[in-house]
Amino acid sequence: MSQKTPVTLVLLPGMDGTGRLFQPLLAEMGEGIVPKVLTYPESEPLPYAALIPRIQAELKAIDGPYVVLGESFSGPLAIEIAASCPPGMMGLILCCTFARNPHPRLRPLGFALNLLPFNDVITRIGSRLLFGRFFTQPLHRMFLQAVNTVAPAVFRARLRSVLEVDVTDKLAAVQVPLLYLQGAEDNVVPRSAASLVQQVRPDMQLVTMDAPHCLLQAVPREAACVIGTFIAAAAERFTASQVKYAGA
Repeated sequence: MSQKTPVTLVLLPGMDGTGRLFQPLLAEMGEGIVPKVLTYPESEPLPYAALIPRIQAELKAIDGPYVVLGESFSGPLAIEIAASCPPGMMGLILCCTFARNPHPRLRPLGFALNLLPFNDVITRIGSRLLFGRFFTQPLHRMFLQAVNTVAPAVFRARLRSVLEVDVTDKLAAVQVPLLYLQGAEDNVVPRSAASLVQQVRPDMQLVTMDAPHCLLQAVPREAACVIGTFIAAAAERFTASQVKYAGA
């Protein structure tokens, strides 16, 4: 692979699943990186297990090397994909996410999810919780445009999946370089989530940024810089491994 060969950055979205919230990051991506935003159904409540084959089908269509980024809800999906060692995948990025339920004390409350007026709660407090002091009206409008298209049953199903998930065994099987982006002011996913990932993968590169849970939206330029550097390094390692394999 030459330096001019583009690398695809596959972006797996957060809880909304629409991919719309990646807009700020996409505007900052550098040359040589081709973003591919995947989306999830807005009206079909699917668990993690049902989303995996959909993602795998999209990855098979990629021509060339790629890196997968799993944001928040999609972290476990990105880990499972990476653990299957798909050809062409040369790196994994986890952003403000987890390998297992980051709030285990809430798991017994899963039965109560059907009682919550989900979209009403999300539109009232979601932006403030996700953006914190980085809250702006443009970010709020972008957030509302995304969540208002998603059915309440879908949010409930995804939150239920989060409460039940544990892919730490899959994480141990991941062989590609791993970057974890952590928001220093993340009020949704605790620091213990990144610590767990690092316990399983001590070689993980941890970058803590002055950012809220919606890190990619609040500090897109800084995030794009870190992502670009990671991809460049992963590309060099990938090229070296390909040359070594060809010469074996």
